[in-house]
Amino acid sequence: MIRIARDGDAAAIAAIYAPTVTDSVITFETQVPDAEAMRQRVADRLAHYPWLVLEDQGRVLGYAYASRFRDRAAYDWICETSVYVHPDARRRGVARRLYTALLDTLAMQGITQALSVITLPGQVSIALHERFGFVHTGTWYKAGYKLGQWHDVGVWQKQLAEPATPPTPVIAFAELAEREDWQASLNR
Repeated sequence: MIRIARDGDAAAIAAIYAPTVTDSVITFETQVPDAEAMRQRVADRLAHYPWLVLEDQGRVLGYAYASRFRDRAAYDWICETSVYVHPDARRRGVARRLYTALLDTLAMQGITQALSVITLPGQVSIALHERFGFVHTGTWYKAGYKLGQWHDVGVWQKQLAEPATPPTPVIAFAELAEREDWQASLNR
């Protein structure tokens, strides 16, 4: 079942994220955030952006969320997306289900563009994003130093809807989450 993340998910979210911090360059974060830090991240985002988890038999198998791309108001219609899956749950469609729900939610909010920033080579992440229609729009060379070397970062972008002129205001996630049509769309 896909649902909105809640306080009680913080430890599971932190546990899923920890190996990407310590053992990979999937994220450039270098200090593993604890459950309290993750609880605060979820709470901070949920007012405006979705943070979804996929739960199976009471266990969180993965999560996906969106975040603000840049602080200036002109960027309100574009966001950055992320998805993380527990190592035991990979290759079971968890990322696909979470990303489907996340991207549909963003479109319902009125967000027209989604970005994903991927440490290269990142073949698994690139394949996932390209299956969803993301296209490579640029590379930041030697953008981050982690695990003893410099890493390039690629940017993948997906248009969720044709931008209107003038654009309509984006619906805050907290407001959208109360709507029956959004709730019905979550686990179809």
